[in-house]
Amino acid sequence: MSETVLPGLAGATQEAAIVAALGKRAVVLVGMMGAGKSTIGRRMAARLRLPFLDADHEIETAAGMSIPDIFEVHGEPHFRDGEARVIARLLESGPILLATGGGAYVRDETRQRIRDKAISLWLKADADVILRRVKKRDNRPLLKTPDPAGTIARLIEARHPFYEQTDITLDSRDVPHEKIVDEAIVALHEHLFRPQAASAIVTPTADPLSPIV
Repeated sequence: MSETVLPGLAGATQEAAIVAALGKRAVVLVGMMGAGKSTIGRRMAARLRLPFLDADHEIETAAGMSIPDIFEVHGEPHFRDGEARVIARLLESGPILLATGGGAYVRDETRQRIRDKAISLWLKADADVILRRVKKRDNRPLLKTPDPAGTIARLIEARHPFYEQTDITLDSRDVPHEKIVDEAIVALHEHLFRPQAASAIVTPTADPLSPIV
């Protein structure tokens, strides 16, 4: 007798399988400002029943000041050093859903830590989508320029080669948030449970002196 699995139960089973396969690893969202890392990350965390952490919020808490103030008072290099330390600490927290700032994955040591401790997912958004979203807020220090659109284009050019090194890439566009979350869950499951490539399977070689039976 065949069994019928209800859609909701199937989804729950898939998400439980993801969490089990992660073990102690985190899921880390990377991408440009305005790509939706925090918004999608919170919803993914709820679906996976993992703690959600936003690296920018954790940095502000550790520093006791806002990110715009850190940039203004101490400068970007100081901020990046603190960002690397905070992300390194958060990655020791076990399985979490972590949203990182747009420049975090560009730093070599942070990128390597994420490779070692997490599955990385790039939310890839087009420049026009990013600009439309970030215009709604006034807390982006790197966009306090006479030409925000030009700044976004330059940041995309500089950062995309690093983002392309993530485990998973997902298009972030103007659709309902749950659609992106659904796609992210499917992509994460496929990444964790993809069949082993034939080239990666090692077949023991026979002893040339042994008979073939």
